Amino acid sequence: MPGTTKSALTAKPGFNLAQQLMEALMDDIRSGSLMPGMKIPSESTLMERFGVSRTVVREAVSRMQAAGLVETHQGKGSFVLMVPAERRAGMDMSTVNTPQDVAELIGFRLGVEVEAAGLAAAQRSDAEADGIVRAAAAMRSVPAQTRQLLEADFDFHRRVARATGNRFYGELLDSLGPGIIAYPAHRLTSPDMAGTVGPDEVICREHAAIAEAIADGDVDSARAAMRLHLSNSRNRLTRKI
Repeated sequence: MPGTTKSALTAKPGFNLAQQLMEALMDDIRSGSLMPGMKIPSESTLMERFGVSRTVVREAVSRMQAAGLVETHQGKGSFVLMVPAERRAGMDMSTVNTPQDVAELIGFRLGVEVEAAGLAAAQRSDAEADGIVRAAAAMRSVPAQTRQLLEADFDFHRRVARATGNRFYGELLDSLGPGIIAYPAHRLTSPDMAGTVGPDEVICREHAAIAEAIADGDVDSARAAMRLHLSNSRNRLTRKI
């Protein structure tokens, strides 16, 4: 039965702990350890088994709910609805290292996220707009060139994608993970050095401009701000790799 063997998760580049826990639970479902109709282990059991916090467990379950894999009944727990499809081959973000790789990745993002920003400006709810603004503001408290900034940056772009009103934008970014932000691993400051570098003011201003346009419902400005940010990102990254 799942939950009887400890299998603590460890952070991996491009994938946060919630994503890893979701994958582990989906593997349990695919293997038959968890069948449709069965209740998934309790929060405390998952925390003990995988060595993660309650917040990580709740985010992983929330993602599975969004994917239609489980449903949660208050006071009873979460139950498996369906077996997830086999994982399709996707982009390997660990291979994004050369200037050409970066240029192609950012070109891909330009084709997706500029339109996503415009749709978010047109479709976002007040709560989504507030979340996007807060995510942009939160980046100012994160040191530059750290994995924490990568996660905060990805969280911002994922919120924009989810505010489009089209679930496939959010699902696409979730499937790609934080590696899409294209911070090569060798450029990220080690944890013991994280406190020595302040926030990147230029990047913070670019995200704030996107957030402001989306909050104002200004479709054209949101697209322009996202296009400028991604174009600037491509220029910054290709100069430094």
